[in-house]
Amino acid sequence: MQIVVSAVVLMLVLGGVIGLLLGIAGDKLYVKQDTRVEDVLAMLPGYNCGGCGNPGCVGMAEKLVHNEIGIDACRPCKADMKEAIQKYLDEHAD
Repeated sequence: MQIVVSAVVLMLVLGGVIGLLLGIAGDKLYVKQDTRVEDVLAMLPGYNCGGCGNPGCVGMAEKLVHNEIGIDACRPCKADMKEAIQKYLDEHAD
């Protein structure tokens, strides 16, 4: 009976220590998400037509954020939205 109690106590202590270490590691190794792609994607028309040479609007948004393509490549996008996307990209260039 004593072996069972000591095994349960050992597992509880081990679980607590590992949980604490995982909590600390989660705080220290947290990677902040870049929301610029989602923001630009929300401004694009969302047709996923491939007219820009990308497989869809997600690819276009990623290339826009990383400055690999110009906004003029998106043919269905209206002029006012192109200006809004370019303004957003200029303000959030980091």
